[in-house]
Amino acid sequence: MGKKEGFFLNRLRAHVRVQPPTTTSHHSCSQEPPNVSADTKGRIIIVVVDSCSESKNALLWTLSHCAQPQDSILLLHFLKAKPSPSGAIATGEEETCDKHTTSKAYQKVSTLRSICELKRPEVKTEMVVVQGEEKGPTIVKEARERGASLLVLGQKKQHATWRLIMVWASQTRPLTKTDTVEYCINNAPCMAIAVRKRGKKVGGYTLTTKRHKDFWLLA
Repeated sequence: MGKKEGFFLNRLRAHVRVQPPTTTSHHSCSQEPPNVSADTKGRIIIVVVDSCSESKNALLWTLSHCAQPQDSILLLHFLKAKPSPSGAIATGEEETCDKHTTSKAYQKVSTLRSICELKRPEVKTEMVVVQGEEKGPTIVKEARERGASLLVLGQKKQHATWRLIMVWASQTRPLTKTDTVEYCINNAPCMAIAVRKRGKKVGGYTLTTKRHKDFWLLA
């Protein structure tokens, strides 16, 4: 392992339990170090979720590599705020529509909370649905207001050609708020990690932070 990879893992260890590839027991990933006291204040870990498989993979990675018994996991689901007429006051019908939309959002990701309770019942898990005009700034705002210690987002696989285009675009124009994952990584008040599960043949996860892109973690 080179100096660059070693430095990255040292930074991650404050938030992530990096497991050796020979680990076979699932439960060993969540064992608490013997010198940690029971009354240690836990962290708030925010995982951005939706109905896509990427967010589920990010949550599973969080449960197996990050969450400690004293931590709290907040499943954060974003809804695009519906534009209303300028200066108009929301009617009772509009409020009912918002409540209905929020209820559907909770139903979409309720299975993810069940996964948390099944795999890590000792970790407190809650869910919140937030609305905003832009996803990235809304997520960053929630992380700041809730005092999050770690922000985890799922990331889709991108073809090499598309990645080259994005690198070129980022060098020729400022990062827009529509690049949700990149925006959160660069603007979050805490450490933000984008997680992408690799294929079955390769295994492990690819992690991206503010300082490192596509770091392969075999665990």
